[in-house]
This record gives sequence, C-alpha cells and structure tokens, in this order.
Amino acid sequence: MHGLSRLGNGVSPPSSPRLRHGRNKNSAAFGVGGGGGISLKLQEKLGFMIVSAVYRRRGVLLFAPLLYISGMLLYMGTLGFFDASAATTEVSPPGSLYRSPQVFDKLWPFMDSHNNGSSNLLTNVWNPKLHQVWKPCTVSQEGFIDQLPKSNGYLIIEANGGLNQQRLSICDAVAVAGLLNATLVIPIFHLNSVWRDSSKFGDIFDEDFFIYALRNHVKVISQLPEDVLLQFDNNISSIVNLRVKAWSSPTYYLQKVLPKLKELGAVRIAPFSNRLAHSVPPNIQGLRCLCNFEALRFSEPIRMLAAKMVDRMVKRSLKTSGRYVSVHLRFEEDMVAFSCCIYDGGEEEKHEMDIARERSWRGKFRRRGRVIRPGANRIDGKCPLTPLEVGMMLRGMGFDNNTSLYVAAGKIYKAEKYMTPLKQIFPRLESKDTLASREELAPFEGHSSRLAALDYTVCLYSEAFVTTQGGNFPHFLVGHRRYLNEGHAKTIKPDKRKLALLFDSPDIRWNEFKRQLQDMLHHSDLKGVELKKSSSSLYTFPMPDCMCKQVDVKSASGNKTRIL
Repeated sequence: MHGLSRLGNGVSPPSSPRLRHGRNKNSAAFGVGGGGGISLKLQEKLGFMIVSAVYRRRGVLLFAPLLYISGMLLYMGTLGFFDASAATTEVSPPGSLYRSPQVFDKLWPFMDSHNNGSSNLLTNVWNPKLHQVWKPCTVSQEGFIDQLPKSNGYLIIEANGGLNQQRLSICDAVAVAGLLNATLVIPIFHLNSVWRDSSKFGDIFDEDFFIYALRNHVKVISQLPEDVLLQFDNNISSIVNLRVKAWSSPTYYLQKVLPKLKELGAVRIAPFSNRLAHSVPPNIQGLRCLCNFEALRFSEPIRMLAAKMVDRMVKRSLKTSGRYVSVHLRFEEDMVAFSCCIYDGGEEEKHEMDIARERSWRGKFRRRGRVIRPGANRIDGKCPLTPLEVGMMLRGMGFDNNTSLYVAAGKIYKAEKYMTPLKQIFPRLESKDTLASREELAPFEGHSSRLAALDYTVCLYSEAFVTTQGGNFPHFLVGHRRYLNEGHAKTIKPDKRKLALLFDSPDIRWNEFKRQLQDMLHHSDLKGVELKKSSSSLYTFPMPDCMCKQVDVKSASGNKTRIL
C-alpha cells in the first residue's frame, strides 16, 4: 500500500495507467478513489483520453506537448497541487507588519516598573571622551577688503518651499553672489501650494541684521534701485530669468551666468532650490557658513517668543537639571499617506489615505504599473514612526518618565488616538501649544514657516534631538546643533530597519529590547561628530568648512589650547 503523497492533502499517489485499463485484476486493492474500484475523476479521464487520441493521430503530433501540459495541469489539480487555501496562507516577512501596540502591551509593565525615575540619562547621555572638540571659525578675511569691488550687477532669486528649503536657497544665493561679485537683492519668497505661507523675508528673518552681517563679504540690498527697475518697465518679471540646472558648478556660473549679468545689469534665477553644487572653493563655502550659522537669525517677534518657550521648557525640566529631549515627529496625514504604509486603522484608514493621496498628488499613486508594497516599505525603514513607537524607543534607550519631551510637529494624524500612548509613556510632554498661550501664538497662525521657526529654536537648544523621518528640518537643525555643541550633533537618528523588526516581535523580552535600543543610542553618539564628505552638505556637516579642530598643546608653562 502506498504512503501519503507529499503533493496532496492525505491523497495517495495515482495508480499506473496499466491498472486503469483493468489489466491488473487486483486493482481494487490499491484503494484508489474510494469505494471498492478505480474511480477516476472527470478531469483525469479527459486529460488521459486527449493525450491518447493525439498519439493515435500522427497529423496532430505537433500539438501533443501543449495538450499534454494542459492535461497534466488538470491532473495535478485533482491532487490538490494548487490548493487555494494553502496559497492564501502566506507568512508575512519579519518587520512587515505594524504590531507595535501588541509589543507595547507586553513590555509596558516592565517599562513602568524598571524605568520610573530610576536613572537620569539626560545628565550623561553623550560621552565626551568619544569625540574631539571643534569650534566655529569665522570666514577668513583673506581676499576681502573694507571696500567691496564694483558690482557686476544685481542678482534676484526666488526661494521656494518651507522654512529650511528657503534657508538653503538664501545661503546658496549669498555664495553665488560672492562668486559673481554681484549685488544680492533680498530673496523673494514664492507662495508654495503646499505650505501656503505668504510670509516675506522680513517676517521670518531679521533683514537688517542679515545685510549688516554680510556687509564685508557680499553687498545685499532690500530692493532694486528705482532707476534699474525703470529699465525693466518697473516689473521684475521683465528681467531675464536664467534657467540654471540643479547642482550647477561654480564654473557654470562663471561661464554662463556672469556674462549675462554683465551684459544686462540684472538677472533672475527662479526657482533657486538646490542650484549650487555641494563642492565649491573654500572662500565660497565660507560664505555659506557665514550666512547659515551667523547672518540668518529669526525676526524679532519669532526670537522673543521662542526664547520664552525655551525658558519655560527648561523650568519644566527641573527634575533633569533643566535638560530636555526634543522630537521631530512626522506623523501628519500627508506624510502617512505619501509613505503608503499600513497601520492599525483598517478600512477607515485606507479610505482616508486614498482621499489624502488623491487630494495632494492627483493620480500619482494610481498610474499604470505603479506597485505599492506597504510591507516592503516598512521593512526598508520608510514608514513614519508613530508617537507610540517613538515613546517605546526612548524608554528602551533609558529615558525615564521624568524626562521632559518637546514634540515639534504639524497636525498629527488622528492625534487623540496616536498621541495618548506617548503621553502615557512620557507624562511631561510639551509642544508649542502648551508652552505658549493662544494669544502669543495668534500672530503666527496660518504661517507655517513662522511656526516651524518656533519649533526649530526649541529643538536647537535641547540636550538630545530625535529625528524620525528625514527632511529639511533635521537636515539643517543637525548641522546647527553641531555648530553650537563643539561639533557634536547630540542627535538620535534611529535605525528604522532594525526598529521595524523590534516592533514586529510581540514575543521579544524586555532585556533584549533594551539592549538593542541602547546599542542604537550608542551608535548615534559615535556618529555625532562626522566630517563633511565631498558629496555631503555643509548645512548638516559643518566640519571642517565652518569649524576648526581644537587641540591641547603641552608646553613648559602648561597646557594651551589652539584652534586649527
């Protein structure tokens, strides 16, 4: 008697064709089909009859292979080879599912008992022995004189995007103006369809200070002189707009833009986002440093309120010696929709995300051939961290419930649902809405860039900053923190691929969870001081272009500090 087949579900192997023709009188003993005799199914008989007929007629032998395969497919179907129930029972790859709530339910008792006031991590979260000390360097005065040479013309640029995209355009414009010996007109802010902020340069940045800080390096004026504007019929749009490619080299500007500037007396470059290469000569790179870290300070109304918010945050962090953690949380509806990741909202979430994608990107996600793989996105670390996941991560790293947490964010998707567990983990949770009154925030409402400037300032002075999803906000903030903190970013940049695995492990033990997250924190400490590579941006990596290494030199009279 035959054993069970590996092909089917408890079905014995098929009997020999010879047995099917009754040449073996004992065929019933094999028990094929059921009952007492050989009971072939209709598909099996049909397949066998077709193949037999084909081989009897030589004229159709050419079709034999095709018909044979068709018959075999029918035949294997009788054996359960294509078992539908087996096909639908797929095992999801590790890290592909959002199961953070289940992990939290298991680990919360351990978090609550082991990490309540038991450690003050904020006092020693960064190890100073791991790093060399760097200090800000002023732009070299070599090559600059008290009286700037005669200008080659006026440069007008349009800065588009949000706060930090505008910041990038402004500083690159200063660098290009220095390169071309041009007079820079205060940049025009383009009204962005996404940000919808009508703020002008002076609403966000201190215009007078900007002009003053650059006076010995680049001439900056508030607006074009009337006689120059008259040449263009009092219409800036009449000034020729040079279409400059992204990441253009200094050579391109000198060969293509400078002749036009000298010929016409004024040129426009719009848009001006990412229009200058990362790698430029040191003196031009120095202008970027001067602009970003010194000349560009926020307008007085922003500075005044931001200073109050930082002071209030420090006072509310007395249990951690005035130190606090800031988090850039990217869990707004448009960010969740764009990621195409699936969380725990079921059909309602799917419906809301479909609407959000169509509203903001109009058919981009419905194009023919577009394949969306939410599980693969999560495994690859591309899903925005939920507030719960941020809280679990920080508790695993060792931050206890005495830690004051500042959240910099837009409007959180389903805030009541997703922010509740974060408040449970970190009761000392603050935001601009809790640090400032409605009356104080009223002048900033409806102006996303000004509100972002408040978040930027509070995050800038935190003891630890957590970036969760990338973007221009952390891109600039991390570099600014390095500039103020002796070269160290003091930033937690989690490995989201590893987090996806951790948060998809409902059976993980608390000690293993802690170990992996503390390793991640240590890695962030090691990567805190990084030098700029040729393809990197100095706005994130200001060393060595904007900062100098500090070394202690021993001499007979004692230790002396030198800046190299």
